[in-house]
Amino acid sequence: MAATTAARFAGKHAIVTGAGSGIGAALCRALVARGAHVLCTDVDGAAAERTATALGSQARSAQVDVTDAAAVQAAVDDVVARAGRLDLMFNNAGITWAADTELLTLEHWDSIIDVNIRGVVHGVAAAYPQMVRQGSGFIVNTASMAGLAAAGQITSYVMSKHAVVGLSLALRSEAAAHHIGVLAICPAAVETPILDKGLITGINGREFYRMGQRSKDFYDPDRLARDTLRAIERNRAVLVAPRKAYAGWLLARLAPGVMQRMSIRFVARQRAAQATSISAEG
Repeated sequence: MAATTAARFAGKHAIVTGAGSGIGAALCRALVARGAHVLCTDVDGAAAERTATALGSQARSAQVDVTDAAAVQAAVDDVVARAGRLDLMFNNAGITWAADTELLTLEHWDSIIDVNIRGVVHGVAAAYPQMVRQGSGFIVNTASMAGLAAAGQITSYVMSKHAVVGLSLALRSEAAAHHIGVLAICPAAVETPILDKGLITGINGREFYRMGQRSKDFYDPDRLARDTLRAIERNRAVLVAPRKAYAGWLLARLAPGVMQRMSIRFVARQRAAQATSISAEG
């Protein structure tokens, strides 16, 4: 399978958003290792450049804010102008907010909608018509297990990732007629900088996600990137990773009432732990 996967990506042209760190940087590494040419993009242009520089001549970088539709379109147009096609579009950029929902302002909601939902929409709107014209391609949207099962205190994130999963599955049903694949990546907590960001009032991001997945270890982004390329090779619709995360997905699908009760208990445990932490700091 490794040789087949390498052949599947050799010489292909890809764009990765959010490529400055975490899952995005790992996807760039995996793609270049298999012979693809990658445009590494990020709102942090210097971070994108670091990712590309480490990968040599098969990678370039560009500063792209996914909330800017024109900037995303320009990135797609640039690759098509150089290569004549775009084979792979990875809509990966994302943010999170962790807090009780009453603490979220409209600015918080707007920002996560702009990046996590509109950012993916902008990538699809720019890349998909080109892939339809060329009659091939693959779109990969980074969602989350939060897009398959709901958890409190990350309400805005859950909302945005459910939207990404829905968009991906709906688009996939249309795209098949054009020989285009669409994949939603739905990992459990991954070892990335996002674990330490978007925290509001008393929430320890790493402890929050660690408690949620009942594991002391977070998923390795390079392993997720390799899993993603295998999922593309197999034309999968949804990638749930690691395998133990399937249990949560199946429970949410088959016994939603049980999952909801578990979620309520999870939030109660989180609030107790957060209260203890705040008390200790005080």
